[in-house]
Amino acid sequence: MAMMRHSILTCGLLAGAALLVAVPAVAKKPVAAGPVIAMSDGFRATTQAADSAIKAGDASTAQAQISSLMPVSDFEAYVAAGLRFELAVLKVDRQAQRVALNDMFKTSSVPKTDMPRLRYIAGYLSFIVGNYDDATAQLDYAKTLGYDPIDATMLRADIAVRRNKAKDARAFVQEALARQRAAGQAIPAAWYDRAISMAYQAGDWTEVGALYRERLSHYDSAGEWRSALANYLTAPGMDAQVQLDLYRLQAANGAMASERDYQAYAQLADKTGYSAETKAIIEAGRSVGKLTPTQAVTVQLLKSATPKAAKEIAGLPAATKKAAAAKDGSAAMAVGDTYFSLGQFPQAVEQYRLSLSKGGIDAGKANARLGVALARSGDLVGAKTALAQVTTGNWANVAGFWSVWVDQQSRKTAFTPVVVPSAG
Repeated sequence: MAMMRHSILTCGLLAGAALLVAVPAVAKKPVAAGPVIAMSDGFRATTQAADSAIKAGDASTAQAQISSLMPVSDFEAYVAAGLRFELAVLKVDRQAQRVALNDMFKTSSVPKTDMPRLRYIAGYLSFIVGNYDDATAQLDYAKTLGYDPIDATMLRADIAVRRNKAKDARAFVQEALARQRAAGQAIPAAWYDRAISMAYQAGDWTEVGALYRERLSHYDSAGEWRSALANYLTAPGMDAQVQLDLYRLQAANGAMASERDYQAYAQLADKTGYSAETKAIIEAGRSVGKLTPTQAVTVQLLKSATPKAAKEIAGLPAATKKAAAAKDGSAAMAVGDTYFSLGQFPQAVEQYRLSLSKGGIDAGKANARLGVALARSGDLVGAKTALAQVTTGNWANVAGFWSVWVDQQSRKTAFTPVVVPSAG
């Protein structure tokens, strides 16, 4: 006896449906496990012809064969409905698919093992045709039968969106991500994007940052970094120093892709008082063709920053000596920031540690920049330890993003092949 075949086609985030029905042959002998499934010879011949036409993509012939079917038993009614479903799949007619499924449900021949999934498929199709009440009812039915895949949760989110219930939709997406994590399965990038969009609309910037960081831990191209940081930089209440460190991270990832990136970074460096860094960013932008020597804003910035940068560098020895003698760590913090802006990370590490030992400074900022300076110096383990000390406020988000970068550098280091020189 041929087997009944059912399969679900995937479309985007949600599963679409295709029900393939192969017509069972008439059993010649009774089977002890259950009743014989029989059809009349004429009915069987017509269904086989319809099935062959569907497989050949001949919708008109299949339609003619199926229209001539006159089922006289429950099983024949089930097979006929299954063929109508197959034909509707071939014609991409979702409404007809849903009607055919409903006709199948009217029979008692649907295999019990198939019913839970078919109810889910019915829910999907009802969603597609805009019957959200029935879609929810079918999903609930499938769940009571033990079929509740993660895709069903995402489908519930879509239904909530269509009903303008943003809060419910967000909860379903969060549930889907949690289930995917618990199952140890990779979360599709599109699911992250949906969750981020919903968190953004809800004004939940803590979750926006957390989701972006999780996404970047799996999808970490330069383009992904640029998109994540550019979007996160629009968060309200973020001061210039925090924004600057996110631009620094963008640059560290090779994700500076436009004139706007270089100009915004240079303006922030200038605004926060790091003239040498301002000069370096403009020159870097020009060297890769993203900034031109005639670009008005950066021409003026470079003209202003160049003499200031020389003075900034010349004053470091005296500032370092003063920081060592200071009662609190604010002077050492400032010197560390200057060394950091110059890319002199080992010296910055020394000053940040001094500032933390003396106290009287923003410990979150100091540990965040200490962690970054350690990472840029090559001490990835020390960097993770320092960054983990930052647990609140915007600096925690800075530390979190940089921690993802540190993890990526650690993986690259772990998989760097060792080249052994040949003998002789």
